[in-house]
Amino acid sequence: MILTDKEILAQIAKGNILIEPFDRAFLGTNSYDVHLGKYLATYKDPIIDARKHNEIAVFEIPDEGFVLQPNTLYLGVTQEYTESHAHVPFLEGKSSVGRLGIDIHATAGKGDVGFCNTWTLEISVTQQVKVYYGMPIGQLIYFEVKGEIENLYNKKSSAKYNERTVKPVESMMWKNKW
Repeated sequence: MILTDKEILAQIAKGNILIEPFDRAFLGTNSYDVHLGKYLATYKDPIIDARKHNEIAVFEIPDEGFVLQPNTLYLGVTQEYTESHAHVPFLEGKSSVGRLGIDIHATAGKGDVGFCNTWTLEISVTQQVKVYYGMPIGQLIYFEVKGEIENLYNKKSSAKYNERTVKPVESMMWKNKW
């Protein structure tokens, strides 16, 4: 079940959901709008190797905006830091963003209960699109969880994305045991 606007506010009041900065104007009927942070990144090497630590080049979006190019994977970040201690957060693109030909995640739209951080975005475009720091980029939707949780994400020793950051984070696939 998806939380409504009133229930999101109630869960914020209980401390189960945290959104910083929070602005009630960005609270929708059953979601919260998040915004593009000031940093983007691209991988340095033209071939990304799933078994190695691939370095990224991080850069700041200039005030005049930045033109995203097709056939390039950009890592972005949300302006908002979030915590979810009792619900499963999902990040989806806004329809206005999708209508510009921007995808904000390839596969990583679901967070885990206990996820506490900004959201790294996996941005790709179908044609050149100019983006700006602070523009609405996505929306968080919160789902109820049935049953007790044994391992909150932020308490797992194997969690790879716990370090608080305002910059995009590259894939940590290389840390997996396989």
